[in-house]
Amino acid sequence: MADEIWQLPATTLAARFRDGTLRPSEALEAVLSRVAVANPVVNAFAQLDEGGARVAAEQSDARHAEGKPLGRLDGVPVSIKDNIPVQGLRCAWGSALYKDYVAPVDETPVARLRAQGAVILGKTNVSEFTLGRGNVHTPLFGTTRNPYDPRLTAGASTGGGAAAVSSGMGPLTLGTDGGGSIRRPACHCGLLGLKPTTGRVARRNGLPIILHDAEIIGPIARTVDDLALALAAIQGPLDEDRASLSFRADEGEPAEPKGLRILYMPRMADYQVDAPVAESCAKAARDLAALGHTVEEGPAPFDPQLFEKHWPNIGAAGLAWLVRGQEWRGKVGDIYVEMIEKGETLSAADYIEALAAFREIYAQMAVFFRSYDLLMTPSAGALPWTAEEFGKPYHRAFTGFVNAAGLPGISIPCDPSPEGLPIGFQLVAPFGADWLLVAMARQFERAHPWAQRWPSL
Repeated sequence: MADEIWQLPATTLAARFRDGTLRPSEALEAVLSRVAVANPVVNAFAQLDEGGARVAAEQSDARHAEGKPLGRLDGVPVSIKDNIPVQGLRCAWGSALYKDYVAPVDETPVARLRAQGAVILGKTNVSEFTLGRGNVHTPLFGTTRNPYDPRLTAGASTGGGAAAVSSGMGPLTLGTDGGGSIRRPACHCGLLGLKPTTGRVARRNGLPIILHDAEIIGPIARTVDDLALALAAIQGPLDEDRASLSFRADEGEPAEPKGLRILYMPRMADYQVDAPVAESCAKAARDLAALGHTVEEGPAPFDPQLFEKHWPNIGAAGLAWLVRGQEWRGKVGDIYVEMIEKGETLSAADYIEALAAFREIYAQMAVFFRSYDLLMTPSAGALPWTAEEFGKPYHRAFTGFVNAAGLPGISIPCDPSPEGLPIGFQLVAPFGADWLLVAMARQFERAHPWAQRWPSL
């Protein structure tokens, strides 16, 4: 199993392309063969672009034969979430309202991957409008399932991308995270998932923005090396996106983290946490302490009620704005009817009040980071549940505030449940400290490796 080409990390594939022991087209065919086996079970892809991928792989073959790769990702297969435009491919956003929309250009991070020679496999399934409640289950594309147990969810809304990487259908995927939609699917599928700081990954030529500045594009990968490779490729400023202008394209990992002060928050307010999740994350906290960090346990260092009161208004207002003037009734899921109708009743003052609350959450977290270097929590409060059902509210308790504050957060695999279901813990860092999270994940990976865990799919 370890020698299967479809199981090789992106960094290993890239090294073999450079030394001539493997051609990108050979790697692509191995991955496509794996897709033929795994995708009928987990339903990760909304659209597979075999023809386009083969053309891109052949072009990469030629560049490597000449010793002129475009970048470190040249020839590496990558999938893209179906709310991130890829030129010439449908971008349905999980919704009948967008089922015929074909993107005229790449969104910025996709353009940056393509500039490095990455091979775009296709678009992965999303929950409708990426406003899922713990699963990917749409009339257009059906249900995406967890590779570790196909009866269960892979998470939302980047569940398709997480299911793809987890089952070996490409080593990397790009997703979006507007409230945990990278971190929780990564957690449920045994992977790393990074939600970058607001602005680190520039965005232009994307779909309409319905979550203010909370939704960020980031990578999901199996290994820290792969995650770092993807983040380095997509980060950096773009003059058309003012939020990105303070970030450097060449920023990388700091030195080995030593003696960091970490607050472990095992619960969020009164939300419950499944026992196997609590036990695994508590052990991960002890493991971080054993690596030389100071880990203390405590409550939320911000007011959770600020988030819970105002967060629903952002999505509701954004969705109501999106469909304004369209014939949307009968074309969206039932839960979105409720959201749209709520959004139509909100005032501009309600929206400004929500934004003010989020600025306050950021300020409270900034004060917290004067005394601590990182915040640790479970990534998801629940183990995966039945794929066709929404998650209980407590599953998402730990992630949304990170988006509201614009901070970076990462989900890192820890010990699975007794039944073998993946579990992850989250680290949250100060604004701009994304690469510290990568360095911490590397340190944990070295001491407690997880990349050898594969679903039996």
